[in-house]
This record gives sequence, C-alpha cells and structure tokens, in this order.
Amino acid sequence: MTAEELWNESGLSGEYEAWAFGGAPDKLAALVVDGTKTATCSSLEMLSLEGEPVPRPGDYSVIIDSAGEAVCIIRTTKVYIERFDRVGADHAFLEGEGDRSLGYWRRIDMEYFSEELGAVGLSFDESSELVCEEFELAYANVADWG
Repeated sequence: MTAEELWNESGLSGEYEAWAFGGAPDKLAALVVDGTKTATCSSLEMLSLEGEPVPRPGDYSVIIDSAGEAVCIIRTTKVYIERFDRVGADHAFLEGEGDRSLGYWRRIDMEYFSEELGAVGLSFDESSELVCEEFELAYANVADWG
C-alpha cells in the first residue's frame, strides 16, 4: 500500500510526510505498530543540509518500510532540540530499541549518526544537536502489514 493509499484509508485530514526510519526501517516500524517505539531523533545538521523542516507537534507522518510500503501513521506530540550527550534515559526508553537503556541508545545512535553524517563529509560527536521527537500511533492497517 502506498503512503497516499494508507492516508486516504485512515480518514485523517491535512498534510503529511512519508518516510522510513534509518538503520532498520522494518524493525523500527514494527516497534511503532506494537506500541513499543514512541520516539525518535534526527540530526539537526542533516535536516538543515537536506532542507527538511524541524518536525512540529501535530505533524503527521506515514511510516514506510524498506520496500516502500506504508506501515502506519504517527502524529508528533513533542519536539525538542538537545545535544547528543544530554539526551536522557527517558528518551532512550521511548525510542524502544534494544534493552531500551541510555547506554544502548548512545552506542547505536553514535554509530548511526557518525555514519550518516560521515557519508556527506560531516562529523558527529557528543556535542552534536539532535531533534528529539515524541509521537503517538494515529493509524495502522495491521491486516496489511506485520
């Protein structure tokens, strides 16, 4: 199902962005659908480089999997910008990955953002700023996915 088809099926109105989680899009989308993952983060520098706006509370996103199929729709509930080394255990837990600890989150995200920014000739370190986003599941067609 395409993002547009899922959006139309949901009955929601307004605008939306369609995107996939980096790293492991299928696994992370599944964590959203089952309610484990209710937060994510992005590199502020990468958003700026790509000309992408910082998400805002109330924004809708159609989450797609690695095959480009729409999985679910989320609605952003909270956004804040924080240095990597100041992101707390509460955010790490909400991201829902691994053992949900801050240590796991720091290890995985340092690797991910270092690779992502390194691919465009930039560096990532403990003082790099992240856009931390919390969200709720707004719609999922579980019959078609998962």
